[in-house]
Amino acid sequence: MSIALAPPLSARLSLTPKSTLAGLLDGAWWPRSRDLAAELPPLADALEEHYGRITRVTVNPTRWPVVPHTVPATGHTVHVGWFTEQDPDKMILLSYTVGRCDLLVIPPETEPAAAARLMNAAALPGSVLPAGVLISDEAATGRRTRDARSGVDTWETDGGSARPPLPHAVVGARMIALPRTPRR
Repeated sequence: MSIALAPPLSARLSLTPKSTLAGLLDGAWWPRSRDLAAELPPLADALEEHYGRITRVTVNPTRWPVVPHTVPATGHTVHVGWFTEQDPDKMILLSYTVGRCDLLVIPPETEPAAAARLMNAAALPGSVLPAGVLISDEAATGRRTRDARSGVDTWETDGGSARPPLPHAVVGARMIALPRTPRR
């Protein structure tokens, strides 16, 4: 009996378009898990067309529970290093042909709408926002959105509701009926 393996999932990746504007990031990557050994091969394959063969990667170990020294990719091995001084929300990838690619790493548990906003923000040509700032700004935006939704939900469930629109225009303290057809 043979077991059929599911094909590997493609990398969720957004790259900065080619431009003369240099930014701090070259795009964003949204992995499906924090398993670097499983997530890195599809990323290396996806980047090969734009950056050539990825040979080295550096990460901050605070976001990855296990940082392997090497990860097998299609036809080669990627060497992985870690630096605690590196931005924890950024991954640096190196290739022999193009050089360096800096990617924002979006946490796997991020809501899809937030991940889409982060992917767009990281791929803006000439952006000077570092990875950590993008993540913290999105977290603040998400909190404000949740708080606003929570306030409306609380109001609606506590018996409150929005006022119905007034049938007449309010002028001063008197109600004036508006004619159905304007007069000239």
